[in-house]
Amino acid sequence: MAADQERTRRAAAEELRATERERLCALVAADPATADRLHADAFELITPGGRVLSKALYLGGSASGSLHYRVFEADSAIAVRLYGEAALLRYRSQLHMSSDGAAGARRRYWHTDGYERRAGRWRVVWSQATRIT
Repeated sequence: MAADQERTRRAAAEELRATERERLCALVAADPATADRLHADAFELITPGGRVLSKALYLGGSASGSLHYRVFEADSAIAVRLYGEAALLRYRSQLHMSSDGAAGARRRYWHTDGYERRAGRWRVVWSQATRIT
């Protein structure tokens, strides 16, 4: 029984890692359909500068091009903590983006993301990024 539970937990952790990587790729590709599917309606991002962005503002900025990810890659293993139908992910990334046409520098960040399983699918509900100096 314990071995079955462990296999189930490992499979869920791998599914979450794959979902997070798919989300990062969708943001870089400015793929609104995929990004919408992977973000919960109540999604909020806390930016490194402390701003709170709703799903509409965040994905709207990506769709309009005012927020453009040039590179967004996990550069460390994605750590996963499972809590039933909720999970926390943590990893470092390489991120290069432009905002309102001004290209920023490529930088490293820590990310902490909260996911919930809804209707059998994992969706990110909260995300926070912290710049590594």
